[in-house]
Amino acid sequence: RMEAVVFVFSLLDCCALIFLSVYFIITLSDLECDYINARSCCSKLNKWVIPELIGHTIVTVLLLISLHWFIFLLNLPVATWNIYRGSNCPC
Repeated sequence: RMEAVVFVFSLLDCCALIFLSVYFIITLSDLECDYINARSCCSKLNKWVIPELIGHTIVTVLLLISLHWFIFLLNLPVATWNIYRGSNCPC
């Protein structure tokens, strides 16, 4: 039962993270084409760093709690990078 909840939440979280990645790419593309300035781009992207950090950390912790070691170890480097990026965020 716990496995199903973890994997459904992981699926929903991965969908949200993919959406955020597409949003980041579109915003950076707008910056490259000079549709927006750098300050506006940073303000749009910085507000999504902490929610991305929280979402990925929750999934990683749930995988650890539910004893899915292999998937946890696959997620650990990305979670570590997100924590590093979130700790250096000027938000």
